Amino acid sequence: MADIETIASKIKAGQINRVVVLAGAGISTAAGVPDFRTPETGLYAKLAPLCLPYPEAIFHINYFGHTPEPFYALARARNPVNLKPTVSHAFLALLAKKNLLHFLFTQNIDGLELDAGVPGDKMMAVHGNWKSQRCHKCKTPYPDDLMQQAVNSGDVPYCLVAECGGAVKPDVVFFGESVAPRFEEEEPKVREADLMLIMGTSLKVNPCTRLPPQVPDGVPRVLLNMDTVGGIGGRASDVSILGACDDGVRQLADAFGWRDELESLWAGAVAAKPTGAEVDTMALLDESIEKLAKKMEGSRQVPEGHRRMLEAHLGSKSTNMECVVRFRQLRSLSGPNGPITTS
Repeated sequence: MADIETIASKIKAGQINRVVVLAGAGISTAAGVPDFRTPETGLYAKLAPLCLPYPEAIFHINYFGHTPEPFYALARARNPVNLKPTVSHAFLALLAKKNLLHFLFTQNIDGLELDAGVPGDKMMAVHGNWKSQRCHKCKTPYPDDLMQQAVNSGDVPYCLVAECGGAVKPDVVFFGESVAPRFEEEEPKVREADLMLIMGTSLKVNPCTRLPPQVPDGVPRVLLNMDTVGGIGGRASDVSILGACDDGVRQLADAFGWRDELESLWAGAVAAKPTGAEVDTMALLDESIEKLAKKMEGSRQVPEGHRRMLEAHLGSKSTNMECVVRFRQLRSLSGPNGPITTS
């Protein structure tokens, strides 16, 4: 039966030197980024006032194509320029510093792993990141300064190509889009691991959900997460450390004898991140969602594309009856050629 002490002994003896990590939103929550699925406090719960056809729609490319406003309502709060690395990010950088990190697959788009010091060639941001942006229709790149202005104001930036006019999207992978081919190129590294860390993920989003089962039998899989997920714990070599990711990595650092080094590296990573005005990201997120919800309610409009999507999901994925009633009222006001404004 595997345990932290056994793993620590193998690391100290040099018997573990190829650590593969799969990281999700849970490693960034301490930076002020809400995770997605926690009831009441997760991002999807906070989006309820917007009456989306289903919570994930805000990150679906088809929905974004005709209704990009909800995404930009939360963009400022989730923009990594306001965020600093957590202890969990620093732990990943420490693994790399000790030449133990074989590869990191991160589902996050905040780039905080890079800010903490993880080498770019040792990781893949499977869902892209905020480092660049382009028109989602014609793919023309969009200037960084104009993008930052849009994020700060909460307004939707549109393509500068006159005949296009598509909404600009950061280079993150939305639902309905394919991940970069590099994923399949790096995927075999999982089968080379002599230890896998699974950190802060629900293991519900493809293609990363298929990674943990590929770890060879007998190789320890250590889960650092709020809950048991993905069948981790079903093998004798599995170890689960339930709770906040930062608490879990500190337990590992203590067992490995790395605690002081970890805390020092973390402090340095935080200090190195440019400091702007202090931003309460959670309060900003709530404020932005409330502002857009009032705007949508006041306009009494349902864009045609949004109307069709709501129609398709009405009664299936939607569980918010207030939203269902509101949509039915708005639908009754829409003529055959699209929505009718009542304000």
